[in-house]
Amino acid sequence: MTPNWGWERVATALTVVAAMVVVLTLQGCVGPDRRYDLDELYDGPPEPETTPLLDPTLLPAPEVADPVPLPSAEQGAISLSIEQAILLALRRNQELQVERFMPVIAGSFEQLERGVFDPEIFASLTAFEETAIETSRSTEERFNVESRDDDAEIGVRQLFPTGTTVSAALAYDRSISNRTPEQQSFRAGLTITQALLEGFGPAVNLVDVRQAELGARASLFELRGFIEALVADTEIAYWRYVLAREQISIFEQSLDIARRQLHEVEQRIEVGTMPRNAAAASRAEVARREQALLEVQSISEDRRLRLLRLLNASSDEQFRLTIDPTSPPRTAVEPLTDLDERLELADSMRPDLNEARLRLEENSLEVVQTRNGLLPRLDLFITLGTTGYAESFGDAFNNLGGDTYDLAAGIRFSALLGNRQARALDLAARASRDQARAAVDNLRNLAQLDVRLALNEVDRARQQIEAGAVTVALQQQTLKAEQERFSVGASTSLLVAQAQRDLLVSQLTQVDAIVNYRIALVELYLFEGTLLQRRGVVLDGTSTLSSAR
Repeated sequence: MTPNWGWERVATALTVVAAMVVVLTLQGCVGPDRRYDLDELYDGPPEPETTPLLDPTLLPAPEVADPVPLPSAEQGAISLSIEQAILLALRRNQELQVERFMPVIAGSFEQLERGVFDPEIFASLTAFEETAIETSRSTEERFNVESRDDDAEIGVRQLFPTGTTVSAALAYDRSISNRTPEQQSFRAGLTITQALLEGFGPAVNLVDVRQAELGARASLFELRGFIEALVADTEIAYWRYVLAREQISIFEQSLDIARRQLHEVEQRIEVGTMPRNAAAASRAEVARREQALLEVQSISEDRRLRLLRLLNASSDEQFRLTIDPTSPPRTAVEPLTDLDERLELADSMRPDLNEARLRLEENSLEVVQTRNGLLPRLDLFITLGTTGYAESFGDAFNNLGGDTYDLAAGIRFSALLGNRQARALDLAARASRDQARAAVDNLRNLAQLDVRLALNEVDRARQQIEAGAVTVALQQQTLKAEQERFSVGASTSLLVAQAQRDLLVSQLTQVDAIVNYRIALVELYLFEGTLLQRRGVVLDGTSTLSSAR
């Protein structure tokens, strides 16, 4: 005996199934900042702290007014401090303008992957006509059959992160024939398919979304690394230009002293107190200083052009600008003894290290997906519906609440024998994950080495500054004593020139140590990942990540 469910029982069943769908949906749908506990599925690194992903278009350039626009060639010069040089580079550098689009592109992939779970509306309309010849089984008489079928369907389907596919649809069918009465029907149906093995659960189905999110965050760290490198390059270029200007000043003063010494020697030759060949050493020293001055002027021009390029000088007029640096290279020097703290900073702040950790997490998620791909496909499906039949459109719709219903349930199974493709993908994913983990460990060791070397260079430059100050003072005393001896005839112009040369070398060494100390500090801050914070440049969306296990 066929059970008589009726519309009420079908409606009850539909309600129960709909409630199950809601529960699965609430479990599977998550916001962009939700994290999943995947430690049960893979032995990858711990999850980073949850941080909101901001609109990448707001990140590339600090919201500050252009402090010193590049003047025209009519003005001819630009006074520039180190802070103004950094701001100009951040506002005007063309390479940065190119890089700032990368987070925007990477951020769009997350929405692209989330679009897989958007609901889909579908509809179809079919008209079918047929003229056929049939034979009666009882009389064997042949007759013509003319029929027409009109079908229409509209519905909505959606894939959920749980691996559930839900489809609800309304279908209309109209059948007209010269042999049978006109028949019209309406059907309301609900189909639910749930993956039980391959494709089951949000941890697998949201891998692409999670990887896209990690890729967007990694692109922010990549942008931050580029900005840090740009700031470091700008500071280093600025201080090297300052060094060249300081060297020019020292050579000009030294050349002036050498010329005065030559003039004094020539005067003594004229009055006959010195032989004529006594001026050869002084003339040679003047020529040597002039040659050195020309060389350092050429170096200064090279460094001026490189600095202007970082500030995005593009026209011939801008490249002919003279830069007047206003920030003095001299600064207070103190011994740095906080090596352990700086190593910890590098481990947590370095953008390249944080980016590598995110790439490792991407590879670990890939293992989750490929491991699930090793499973066979096993789907559970349930289809429920009710249909109204009548000879007219309105009656067919009204009869939806009758005793006619349909119910289908079952499972579908499929598996590849051998499954070599899935095994190969899983092997490649595991190898990539292990490679990324080894790369993170290697990068951590390199970061620690960078900090140690940079700290050693800072300490070396600091000691050179202290030693250079003593050397300059002693060389000044030596030159003064030699000049006094020369004035009373107890010394020669050659010895005076040697004393001047020694003083020049000590002065150049001292200013070189001062600028090298500045550059060493910049490189130390760059290697420990704190350069932007120390320069007051804030880039949201690049918080630190915990160390990988």
